[in-house]
Amino acid sequence: MHAWPASEVPALPGKGRDLRIHDTATGGRIALDPGPVARIYVCGITPYDATHMGHAATYNAFDLVQRVWLDTKRQVHYVQNVTDVDDPLLERAVRDGVDWTGLAERETALFREDMTALRMLPPQQYIGAVEAIPGIVPLVERLRDMGAAYELEGDVYFSVESDAHFGEVSRLDAAAMKALSAERGGDPERPGKKNPLDPMLWMAAREGEPSWDGASLGRGRPGWHIECVAIALDHLGMGFDVQGGGSDLAFPHHEMGASHAQVLTGEHPFAKAYVHAGMVGLDGAKMSKSKGNLVFVSKLRRDGVDPAAIRLALLAHHYRADWEWTDQVLQDAVDRLGRWRAAVSRPDGPAAEALVEEIREALSDDLDAPKALAAVDRWAALQASEGGTDEGAPGVVSRAVDALLGVAL
Repeated sequence: MHAWPASEVPALPGKGRDLRIHDTATGGRIALDPGPVARIYVCGITPYDATHMGHAATYNAFDLVQRVWLDTKRQVHYVQNVTDVDDPLLERAVRDGVDWTGLAERETALFREDMTALRMLPPQQYIGAVEAIPGIVPLVERLRDMGAAYELEGDVYFSVESDAHFGEVSRLDAAAMKALSAERGGDPERPGKKNPLDPMLWMAAREGEPSWDGASLGRGRPGWHIECVAIALDHLGMGFDVQGGGSDLAFPHHEMGASHAQVLTGEHPFAKAYVHAGMVGLDGAKMSKSKGNLVFVSKLRRDGVDPAAIRLALLAHHYRADWEWTDQVLQDAVDRLGRWRAAVSRPDGPAAEALVEEIREALSDDLDAPKALAAVDRWAALQASEGGTDEGAPGVVSRAVDALLGVAL
């Protein structure tokens, strides 16, 4: 599966600062110290509907991570999946009377268009669950042969008790885990399971649903968590720098994935940092496909909204915050974009070197994009009121905003 084209990231003078970021597993901020190649895995979409602002906010957060790393002169190895076979996708296809593969392909293509418009840097590997199945099957077989998985009426489940580190990612108690498991795709009430929290690794073929050759597992399709584990281990290996996604993935998805990988390899941890973006709401509830309270990136683009304004609307909120999308949020972003473009359109202006360092410092401190935006606002206001004599300043600001914030002025 191919990703989307990369926009050029301008080179800036000097060198960026190393990233300090909030790690869900420790509950605090940690200093990341990647090698020459920083490794990041971000969980992708289930393509049964268009990209909404909650998706965009999540991918914007991890785009900033990459930009901070690139500014430190590191290379970045970024991997993202597409869950192109799953119950919600199959259910939507049945509801709409369409082929599930066509639906997945259509929505994945639209996602690529949205990511391109928003200037999100693409992953080096963009892998669908279906194409990953040949690598998933041996991992499930190995877990079963190790005694870390068991069969139940043809399905294969992972035993969470096989991982001594289970629970360290989300740091939730058993009651909270059970409630979230039921809410987020698990089946804690299924009779016969050794532990209500045990997640499915391989679902035996169901009548009328797609299935694949699972070798000794029989025909079926993979569970959600093992999909990402297989892809991450194949392309990044254990101990990669950041596992990213929305805050609703901390449990069960990232918790289960970490346990799968740690049992498979005997190594710990799966990722050095678990980083989670907040939820975007609309009309008082989390924006989600199941609720239908969605603002789509593609719809805004069709309505003539500049993608740079959409991106500024996202950047105006700290990535870990839960926030509400409103018309005013968008209007504020449109107005800000206008002020910034006016400021950099002049032939000279106030010196910009200090501003570049302010942006770098803000982003290195847990991706504080609102603080970075406030710094650019101050420069633009000074440009509007007093101007300056530095002929290169507007160009420096324009390149810095593009390279570090992903906004083309």
